[in-house]
Amino acid sequence: MKRIFLWAILAVMTTSASAQKAGNPVFPGWYADPEGIIFNKQYWIYPTFSAPYNQQVFFDAFSSPDLIKWTKHSRILDTSAIKWAKRAMWAPSIIEKDKKYYLFFGANDIQKDSELGGIGVAVADKPQGPYKDHLGKPLVDKFHNKAQPIDQFVFHDKDGQYYLIYGGWRHCNIAKLNKDFTGFQPFEDGSTFKEITPEKYVEGPFMFIKDGKYYFMWSEGGWTGPDYSVSYAIADSPLGPFKRIGKILQQDASIANGAGHHSVISVPKDNSWYIVYHRRPLTEKGANSRETCIERMYFDEQGLIKPVVITREGVDRNRLK
Repeated sequence: MKRIFLWAILAVMTTSASAQKAGNPVFPGWYADPEGIIFNKQYWIYPTFSAPYNQQVFFDAFSSPDLIKWTKHSRILDTSAIKWAKRAMWAPSIIEKDKKYYLFFGANDIQKDSELGGIGVAVADKPQGPYKDHLGKPLVDKFHNKAQPIDQFVFHDKDGQYYLIYGGWRHCNIAKLNKDFTGFQPFEDGSTFKEITPEKYVEGPFMFIKDGKYYFMWSEGGWTGPDYSVSYAIADSPLGPFKRIGKILQQDASIANGAGHHSVISVPKDNSWYIVYHRRPLTEKGANSRETCIERMYFDEQGLIKPVVITREGVDRNRLK
């Protein structure tokens, strides 16, 4: 009887301890290119549904109060709302402005200017949608500076300006969004799209500000291969110039392969930083077998990002309220 009672206590203790860690992946299913953000005292993740291109015709979203328990919000946007999108809906990026939520996304994987597709915008009154087409057409539908119009990220600068940073095919552009996100306003020199491509850039740009400096991050290598990884640079302006500092996220052959295409969440209440990314389990060979994970991200005394340690355990519980 004593042995049974002791076993029960140990089981409860083990369950309680494991519940304090998020575990990786943080939610089930094949999801990639995750954008993490905080809305209304909730963590949110907006990923790509990782599947063959012709099946990538919708987005799900996930919310959590503490990084441990995640709620799935199914099909917050799909091709029934975006009439011009047919396939390959990728890498959502979201921003709140004037009590509206704007979801930027890539669609159709266009290979040349004559094809229909590129970067679109959807809008909703709530983070979970439902979202509707903001423009009825792509926001960016052409190649500028040789950058494929995919992998969009919306950056809100400290002066109030919103930027679109995007680009595949080893080129990255930045452009000033206008006030209602229906187009762009030119830079002082008259140009609309400025190239800010750093060394070894491939895709997946992300930017944040820390201690007055602009941290620009991106993915390197091939998205289906073991060399997929994340590197970064630091500058005094969102326009750069960005000189590559080094790689901070990559695979661990004993845990998972192809770690990359990330985003970053900052929690001001305790100055904690998280990197949200995708990786491929060791048991999987398929290109689309990607899962979403979260790790802590740390800085050294000089403000440089320390290499991220990828884990199966994930991060500790962290309530926002």
